[in-house]
Amino acid sequence: MRSRSKLLVLAALSVAPILADEGKWTPQQVLELDARWLKQQGLELPVSRLWDPKRGTGLLAAAVGVPGCSAAFVSASGLVLTNHHCLFSLIQEHSTPQRDLITDGFVARSREEELPGKTMRVTVPRKFTDVTQEVEAATPAGAADLARSRAIETKQKELVAACEKTPGNRCSVGVFDGGLQYVLIESVELTDIRLVYAPPRAIGEFGGEIDNFRWPRHVGDFSMARAYKDGKPYTPEFFFPISRAGVKEGDFVMLMGYPGRTYRSLTATEMANERDFRYTLDREILGEWIKLLEQSTKGSADGSIAVAATLKSLNNSHTRAEGQLAGLARGALIDKQKATDDAVMKWAAGKPAWAKALEAKKELDRLADERRKMGPHDYLLTLVNAGSLTLRDAAILVRLAGERQKPDATRDPGYQIRDMRRLQAALERDQKSIFRPSEEALLSSWITRAQKEGIAAARGADARTLLGATKVDQAVERSKMFEETPEQLHARGDPMLELAFTLDGALREWKARADARDGAVARLRPAWRKAVIAHAGKPVAPDANSTLRVSFAHVKGYTPRDGVTFTPHTTLAGMIEKNTGEEPFIVPPSILEAAKKTKAEKIPVDFLSDADTTGGNSGSPVVNGRGELVGLNFDRVWENVANDFGWNPDVARNISVDVRFLIWLLEDVQHADHILREMGVKQ
Repeated sequence: MRSRSKLLVLAALSVAPILADEGKWTPQQVLELDARWLKQQGLELPVSRLWDPKRGTGLLAAAVGVPGCSAAFVSASGLVLTNHHCLFSLIQEHSTPQRDLITDGFVARSREEELPGKTMRVTVPRKFTDVTQEVEAATPAGAADLARSRAIETKQKELVAACEKTPGNRCSVGVFDGGLQYVLIESVELTDIRLVYAPPRAIGEFGGEIDNFRWPRHVGDFSMARAYKDGKPYTPEFFFPISRAGVKEGDFVMLMGYPGRTYRSLTATEMANERDFRYTLDREILGEWIKLLEQSTKGSADGSIAVAATLKSLNNSHTRAEGQLAGLARGALIDKQKATDDAVMKWAAGKPAWAKALEAKKELDRLADERRKMGPHDYLLTLVNAGSLTLRDAAILVRLAGERQKPDATRDPGYQIRDMRRLQAALERDQKSIFRPSEEALLSSWITRAQKEGIAAARGADARTLLGATKVDQAVERSKMFEETPEQLHARGDPMLELAFTLDGALREWKARADARDGAVARLRPAWRKAVIAHAGKPVAPDANSTLRVSFAHVKGYTPRDGVTFTPHTTLAGMIEKNTGEEPFIVPPSILEAAKKTKAEKIPVDFLSDADTTGGNSGSPVVNGRGELVGLNFDRVWENVANDFGWNPDVARNISVDVRFLIWLLEDVQHADHILREMGVKQ
């Protein structure tokens, strides 16, 4: 792959071949890193085993994507290992008060017992192609920012459509650092995913929100599924063998997966917007919604199961927002970014080659200042998809009906023919999570806030009236609505649909503003990032964007504050010590009984390393220098949550569940020898 950013990285390597552990590196960049440095760190495999430039694949392709998370193939028969919370919606889908898999866990004793999921999918990377020149060439010279954004979007659709003519392909275009580079990503999408194993919730969520983002942790955050293709178990080209030896302090590890989004390429002014709107409002509004869900389901087993996945997601996002805000303040990260911005500007000043970079920086800051004017208003529009499922489904149905009137190539992303099966499955899946009292509480909260921010569609709306008269929350009717035109939806006279029609105008206006801003960023960010990379004089990994990355790290503890030092491992003995018999510290009787037959202090549960991670890395395989799986990433420590904005090696620690705990559970508690044999752990 050759591109401007690649040449810059190569140039930087010649200046600074010794690297820090910071960086979520793309497969292509791994080939450009100093092989001697990687060997010194502990990599025993040839770099080409990780990624073969001739074939465009390698061991990294055993790290696969699941919705919102990462995962790993761990057998030749499509066995997928990921976090418990990453498969939670699949577990919830098959749970009832009479058969509560969330609480009790699940083990498929044969392939016939494996449980299929409606919306679960696995994407397996197959090929990466630099398409930066093609995308840039599609933008008319001197185009306005909105036109630029639309031209880029059109070209991306064309590239994806051409790519998906290959049978079995699922394609996307990854945008790196706002437009510094564009990469066409070819993947295989597997949609027949079946639950194989889930621990009891008391193990998969041990410590709950009290321990979330905290260390020490004692949680078995793992579950298993199997990927099928054409009715048969999928046979991956690459999968990770399991290491029974595990890891010890100081060991080299690699963390592979699909980190969602980081903000290190932003200017300090742009970072302040993320702090003041995204995370401040997340903390306030999501905190309110969590309380509403808990109150509205109190005493209802059906309600608790229905909102379980939503509540879990909201809790995690809320706690993460609190951690981001605390970390930004504690580490003075925005002030540090301003100092870095100023240093780059001072370095570039007076150099004609960097004049465009200086102008780009000023313009990015001006756009950030403009964006603040619409901050809370626009944020509430984004929450249409985060609260009431009935409102969200109505908004999807209305947008879908409108987009269906257009040629497929001109439809909004997410509403093309290629997206229909996924959309329909998601709408069907929502039925399992709809609980009327909770819907009324969340919808009422959103309406009240929307009215306060002057969102016209919310004027005069009442949650109870809307939900009492709508049929959007009825599976059979919603299925019919999926195929209807705007005229047919209007003819229903459904008040929730009418609210969605009115709201659709505001959402389209918001999208136009967002598209224009994206067009400006595509024009400005590359120029500024070139200067930043040149000034750094060393390899710079692009911000996370949900594409395949690898981080290099070592197992190590840390000192979060004066007088406190944490070791990098926890054990089953520590879990038992935390046992109170009350939520969220309940150790199931089966675990307590099995623990009596072993030395609990010898069974590792979780461990720390200094891998560079973020949201989306949940479920990322953690492998040793030989490419053997030793754990699964699931969290960061509290002091490291704001790592999305800036790297601090003193507290940059991620938390992984130790594969030896999984082996012990399957062997001594679940007696699931058939799974252990499939993973090659047992004969």
